[in-house]
Amino acid sequence: MALLFCLVAPASAELPDPLTSADFIQFDADQAALGQLLFYDKILSGNRNIACSTCHHPKFGTADGLSLGIGEGGSGLGPDRTPGIGEDRIRKRIPRNAPGLWNLSARDLHTFFHDGRLMVSARYGNGFDTPAEEWLPSGLNSPLAAQALFPLVAQFEMAGNPGENEIAGAMHDRIDAAWPILAKRVRTIPAYGEAFVAAFDHIDAAKDVTIVEIANALAAFMGTEWQSFDSPFDAYLAGDISALSEAALTGLTVFYGKGQCSSCHAGPLMSDQEFHALALPQFGPGRTRRFDPMPRDVGRMGKTDDLVDAYRFRTPMLRNIALTAPYGHNGAYPTLTGIIRHHIDGAPQWSTDMANLPIAEWLASGDFAIQDDRFEKQRQSRHRDTQPLPLTNDEVASLEAFLEALTGKSVEQTPFGVPERVPSGLPLD
Repeated sequence: MALLFCLVAPASAELPDPLTSADFIQFDADQAALGQLLFYDKILSGNRNIACSTCHHPKFGTADGLSLGIGEGGSGLGPDRTPGIGEDRIRKRIPRNAPGLWNLSARDLHTFFHDGRLMVSARYGNGFDTPAEEWLPSGLNSPLAAQALFPLVAQFEMAGNPGENEIAGAMHDRIDAAWPILAKRVRTIPAYGEAFVAAFDHIDAAKDVTIVEIANALAAFMGTEWQSFDSPFDAYLAGDISALSEAALTGLTVFYGKGQCSSCHAGPLMSDQEFHALALPQFGPGRTRRFDPMPRDVGRMGKTDDLVDAYRFRTPMLRNIALTAPYGHNGAYPTLTGIIRHHIDGAPQWSTDMANLPIAEWLASGDFAIQDDRFEKQRQSRHRDTQPLPLTNDEVASLEAFLEALTGKSVEQTPFGVPERVPSGLPLD
């Protein structure tokens, strides 16, 4: 998961209100149980070889432990995932770090993805501003449901390459063309068809199942499974003054004071849901715009085409951050200390060996090519929103202790867990 400490606005000493169950969307339990099976089932991928859980597995804090993910065509799970072999090997790394899935059903959450390309909005008449624009189907139960649709039709994440399967071919015609094919693939499995009829009141027969019900079930599962607000910090906010260790309490004081971290990691969700530029070291394929001549990632500007947004990325939420290394929108830093230091040091120390990129010889020449472009580095540095901050080594250590105190006590006792099998019969990762 990406980590962001914004140091440009005045600090606030006011602590947020504690999160409670009332701050989250409440989903139907039967729909959540159905979503659990879909989340771990590779049936939703074009080549039936990758599931949502492959890159967002609870073993790795609902992320994957890699700087840049290995999507469709890879093999294995987490940091041990490999980029595949032969004709099936990956053609590109996933351009950004796989974020954790904690608290994505919070009622106040309105902006998704590192670049905010999905937002709650009335712009297209379907409730959201997304890459699907007016072709996003209506009836989605939450922003989380809308978000769940896009990895399914992303070529290098789950869809596969043109010519390999009907999903990849359809989504290159128009983004919404593949979703009905996926829905038919799911609903014609008898166990899934029966489960949808049982879980959704308006579904009378399997033939009525659309991608909307699939997305809503996925959202019900993720939004129920990964609510987390029982960390030592949450207990402290609720009035237990003994919940934090001395080091964590010192770190809280720095976070909400001298460190100015809460100027962006604000409110109960610990995010202002805005966009800020950190000048993180660039590597990998980048998330390029249509006419970009280089493998760079310009962040929010890729969505808005506004230079004001250049190199800016969404402020992530921080609960369970200690579980989701590496850090940054591209996973540049393997440790909390490293990403903290990047924010406060004028000339942060970074080397290419800090990037956790499974070896793929056919991609190696481009993995760090952008590091040799001094003009791009200069452009990026001009947009940096953070300034050096004189924190001592002890203060940095206390900040790390505070961030570790954001880990929930029940993160390993979630409502559903990992299923033993899925209706498609495909193997689990």
